[in-house]
Formats: sequence, C-alpha cells, structure tokens
Amino acid sequence: MFKKSLTIFIAALLLVTQSVLACTNFLVTKGASTDGSTMITYAADSHVLYGELYFRPAADYPEGTMLDVYEWDTGKYLGKIKQAKHTYSVVGNMNEHQVAIGETTYGGLPELVDTTGIVDYGSLMYITLQRAKTAREAIRIMGELVAEYGYYSSGESFSISDPNEVWILEMIGKGSPQNVTDKRGRVRKVHNKGAIWVAMRIPDGYVSGHANQARITTFPLNDPENCIYAPDVISFARERGYYSGEDKDFSFSDIYAPVDFGAARFCEARVWAGFNRITSGMDQYAEYAKGNDLKNRMPLWVKPEKKLSVQEVIGMMRDYYQGTELDMTKDVGAGPYQSIVRWRPMTWKVDGETYFHERAISTQQTGFSFVTQSRSWLPDPVGGILWFGVDDSYSSVYVPMYCGITEVPETYAVGNGRMMEFSDNAAFWVFNQVSNLAYTRYKDMIVDIQKVQSALESKFVSYTEVVDKAAVELYKTDPEKARAFLTEYSVNQGNSTVMRWKELYRYLFTKYLDGNVKVKDKDNQNPKVKFPGYDESYYRMIIEKTGEKFKYGGDGH
Repeated sequence: MFKKSLTIFIAALLLVTQSVLACTNFLVTKGASTDGSTMITYAADSHVLYGELYFRPAADYPEGTMLDVYEWDTGKYLGKIKQAKHTYSVVGNMNEHQVAIGETTYGGLPELVDTTGIVDYGSLMYITLQRAKTAREAIRIMGELVAEYGYYSSGESFSISDPNEVWILEMIGKGSPQNVTDKRGRVRKVHNKGAIWVAMRIPDGYVSGHANQARITTFPLNDPENCIYAPDVISFARERGYYSGEDKDFSFSDIYAPVDFGAARFCEARVWAGFNRITSGMDQYAEYAKGNDLKNRMPLWVKPEKKLSVQEVIGMMRDYYQGTELDMTKDVGAGPYQSIVRWRPMTWKVDGETYFHERAISTQQTGFSFVTQSRSWLPDPVGGILWFGVDDSYSSVYVPMYCGITEVPETYAVGNGRMMEFSDNAAFWVFNQVSNLAYTRYKDMIVDIQKVQSALESKFVSYTEVVDKAAVELYKTDPEKARAFLTEYSVNQGNSTVMRWKELYRYLFTKYLDGNVKVKDKDNQNPKVKFPGYDESYYRMIIEKTGEKFKYGGDGH
C-alpha cells in the first residue's frame, strides 16, 4: 500500500514541479488575532524562484487596452486579456486596499489541466490584486477571469483576505479541448473552458491552513454568505464520470484531488504541525499526518486556544515539527549539528526500497515568504502591512512593508540580482550567504542568527504603533504625505536589515572559521579558540558503524 500510494504521489509531483510546489499558507481571522487584524501567510517554495519584492503602481488605462499575460513560474507568454480602466497599487501579494492573496499548488487530476488557458495561477493572483477592493470581489474577479480566458494551471488553493474576512478558494481546470465523435461518426472539438472552484469563508475566531493538498471536502450549497462556488462544480464531475452520489455529499477534495500517502505526509502534515502549535487535540490526527490513516481527515479550520499575535503567526512559518515525533533535529539526517535541512530529492531508493525525507514548513528552497496584516480600524494605506522575508523562513527576518508605499527597498527590488546572477546588495543573496554558511554548523550558528533576527523583528513590532499613529495624523490632512512617510520608513527598514545581515555574515564567518569557535580576547591579539567537537550521540554513531577501527591504541591500552 505504501509503495503504491508513494508512486502515485511521485507521478503527481512530476506533473507540477515546474510550479511553485510545496508552499504553505495559514489563514487567521479577526477573532483569532490579538489585535483584531486578519492575517494570511505564504511561503513561496521553489528551487528556481528568486526572492524579491514585487511592486506594481496604480495606473489608468484607455478603453480597449490589452494586457499581456506571462506564466509566473516560467515567463512563458500565454496571451492577452482586457486591461482594467484603473488598477490598484500592489506591494508583494497585498494591494493598497489591504486585500492579500497567497497560494499552494496541489495538482489534482492531471487530465484537468488546460494547456490552452491564458490565465495561470500566478497571473490570476496578481491581476486580481490590481482590481479587487475586498476578498469577495477578488473571488468574483478570479471566477470571471478563468471563465472568460481559461485557466492554464493545475489545481490550486488560494488564501484571500481583506480587513474583515478571510477565505480559502480551491480551483482546478476543466481540461484541454478534446475531439468527440457523435453517433453519426462526425468529429467535433469540445472545450469546457474555465475552471471549477469552491470558496469558503473561515469562521471568525478560527484559523485555517493549506499546504499543497486540496482541503475543502463537503460544503454548504445554500449559504452564499459563507460559501461561493462555480455553478458546475458538481455537474462537471457528474459529466466526467467522477461522481454519482447526492449533491449534499459531494466532496471537492475527494473527487478532484484525493489524498494519498505523499499528500498526507509531505503536505497535510505541515498543516497539522501549524494547528498543533495553536490548539490541543491534534494528536488525534497524528496518524493521518504521517500517512497511516487517510480517512481521519483534519478539519478545514481550528479554534486556537489563545489569540495569536503577528510574531506568533510568524513563528508558525518557522516550524520543522519541533516538539513532535517528526522533529527534524532528532533523526539521523540532522547530522552532528542538528540541521533542519534535507537536500533534495525528497525520496530515494536503497536496495529497491523507497525512503523519504520529512517536508517541514520551514525549508531551504523558499524564495520568499510573508505574513500579511489587514486592520479594519485604520485607513487602507496604513492598515495593511506585508511582513516580508526572503530565503529560509527559520533564519530570515520579516520586515514591515506598509501596503500604501509607493516604492520598495532597493535591496529587495525586482532586477537586483537573479537566480544565476549574484548581487552583493540583494536581500536574497545576502540572506542566502548567512543561511548556507549556517548549514555547516547549524545548531551553533542558528543561535547567533536568532539573536539578531529577534532583535530586529521585536524592534519592528514595537515601532508599529508609533508609525501607525504618525501616518494616521498625516493621512487626515494629506494622504500623499502619509504614503511618503510610510514609504521612507519601509524602505529604510528593508535596506538597513540587509546591511545588518551583511555584518552578521562577516561575524559568523570569522567566528566559525575552519570548524573552530573563536572569541575575542581583550588581553591578547589572538582570540580564544574552542574546539567543541561533536555531540556524544554522533560519536556513538561512528562507533556503531566502525566498531573499534578508531579506538585509541587499538587494543585499548
């Protein structure tokens, strides 16, 4: 059973690895946060995604203007769509009206990918952000765009938030055009252009999540206040022979993206880990998360035992199963320095048997990640904050970018370096220098990294109330001055963070050179040098593998 389900997962994996596969989102409602803000998180995890902060200014366009659409993952040209007369400014994945969108790719039934579609999942997010003032409007626009122009990608889960509501939307295409032969033998091309989708509002006071596996199962059919869906989401399944039961029993995930071992262990386990941090009782789903009990599915949302601050939500994005039996610092793959990093591929074979690495929320191939805050009690340009970081979430710094800013820091800007073009002034490369150095002696270096990380993030959080207050006062008399103030603040914090991280790299490189740990000695020009060696557990592993080969003196004398 294990081999069969893992083979299915690997096949599905190969179909969608060109997408930003293996992302993680959490969705936090107003009633679940300490300050009444809504929050969504997003880790854009891809080995070829360069971490940078996108910025699209607001603009006006003449009637009849067309927009070229390029696939977000590859840059492939897909076609043209009608441009909106007015577009809103967008910073990263949040627009000036505090609407934010994130995603995770789940793939689903491979035959439902439409290679003739014009709008891919990435373009769908960013085009919608330029056009929507609320989460509900974003859902409507997304549905209209794929209905008119076709949906190019595989199955996708989206997180959508505004200052008042948080929604999860799950979507999959209808397949490419097919030749159909009628009773008279005539061949005609049939194309069900568009997509099938369901969107559900997360109840206030609750937290949801998704991580590359469709999570909506059954849903209310007559509750438009809390559930919106494509009119043919069930009838299409009937037409294709996927479903024959009653409408009320229809499960989106079970029909369009069934869970198998890989989907549970590599994907749903990350949601389980996040839920496990904020509420009790998740142990009842531990076997499901490990892929052993696929019928005992987790709920779509949970109620946290206490309300969550933005720092606690950031902490959810730094999970590697610590405190659970899947803790990545506790197995042999952690090596002598308790590393949470596992080099790909995730699965490998030895003597014909297939094995795997754990896949945690925090992972080394993250291009960028964020936590958004949308705050209903503040003017939109002030109320929205995109807490943005590049590279590994565990060792990155989340810097506040207000949604009303008119430019982004040079160090995070698009065009400052590329995946195969190093820039010593680019946040992505500077943070990668530190994290990749830390991989060589993780348990020691991460302590030094977290000291600086915590100091910076604590400072940003403590500044927020003061910055908000000043910006609101400016906004009352001159909104543009408020935007300019927020822009200067956000840009300065971003650029100064990168400069601090450069200092940190120099410090770490000097301190841990050649496997030593060096500390300045004020009474001597040479530093004090320590040779800490490995943990006893690692020495015992050496003995278990080599016996007495390295025993001092050979015969013990």
